[in-house]
Amino acid sequence: MTESELLPLDQRISAPERPTEPRHPDVAQWRPATEDDIDALMVLMRALDTADHPTWTTAREEVADQFDTPFIDPAVDSLIGLDGDGRIVALAWAELAPGRETRVQAYAFGGVHPELRGRGIGRQVMEWSAQRCLQRMAETRSTLPAWLMTYAEETNVAAIRLAERRGMRVERYFTSMERVLADPIPDIPIPDDVRVIGYTPALAEAARSARNDAFRDHWGSQPSAPERWQQFVGGELFRDDLSFVIIERADAGGTGVTDVLGVPVRIVAFALGSVNEEDWEVQGFSSVYIDLIGVARHRRRQRLAPAAIGALLRAARDAGLDRAILDVDTASPTGAHTLYEGMGFRPTERTVALVEEF
Repeated sequence: MTESELLPLDQRISAPERPTEPRHPDVAQWRPATEDDIDALMVLMRALDTADHPTWTTAREEVADQFDTPFIDPAVDSLIGLDGDGRIVALAWAELAPGRETRVQAYAFGGVHPELRGRGIGRQVMEWSAQRCLQRMAETRSTLPAWLMTYAEETNVAAIRLAERRGMRVERYFTSMERVLADPIPDIPIPDDVRVIGYTPALAEAARSARNDAFRDHWGSQPSAPERWQQFVGGELFRDDLSFVIIERADAGGTGVTDVLGVPVRIVAFALGSVNEEDWEVQGFSSVYIDLIGVARHRRRQRLAPAAIGALLRAARDAGLDRAILDVDTASPTGAHTLYEGMGFRPTERTVALVEEF
């Protein structure tokens, strides 16, 4: 059956009227999360971070953003479990991605405090979040293909098995890579009709357009919605001074026109960075995380990506940081893995993406 022949999602998905609420003797209460829970949620997140990915931490901003987005209603899209002392020991989230150009995607997230693992709570949390995702996808009545997705560290075998038992399968591996900033940073020549400039807030919408164009053929990518994009570039962790774009004259073709110094231009490549200083203690060094690297499709194979990365690396080095970190799809259609190795990055760990298709 072709995409145009697919039935609406409410006819393809068997979604319950309401998710099955977990029941477990070690959890005294289940209820939706509220903004008043953020600090208590951060206590749980620190325990999950230490157990599941000890080299990086969940930023408070990321948790707070879940309560400040039109795409999630915590009253129905979240569930927390509290023990007899009122401590949050389990968490489930369901998120329907707003960008739906070629596919409907929903993300099931969750976790159980390491002290209570192996008792069956995780299975119930996974099922609740998956059922809520199915509900949200069915409500769209879209005739597009649909994916139910989750992510787990490759070393978190228990989480991967839970997702697989739910019907998901491992579809992709994402490799974390690091680079020592003190090592020589190559100066990459670029065509005369483009130039590298620092990111400024005035470029936000043009950068979003460039991101959506550059990632159109990347696995699992859908357009970034304006609200979600603003949370990213307007967030506390994002660093304008460690983010760079490459621009061309707007009359060169493509999309994403803006004005810089009165000249119509378009962003054709970018390397955008953020800094979470809470990561530094667990890493043992200071770092910049390169969130996004991309090149407009009509400008690929012109060395624009390494040029933008190089500008970011030099700025991070000059800011006194020790290393740069990024994540890459190991099967990227642009050969990004090889590019980053050529820029001095070395692999450290992997995350897996699991998908159930409808």
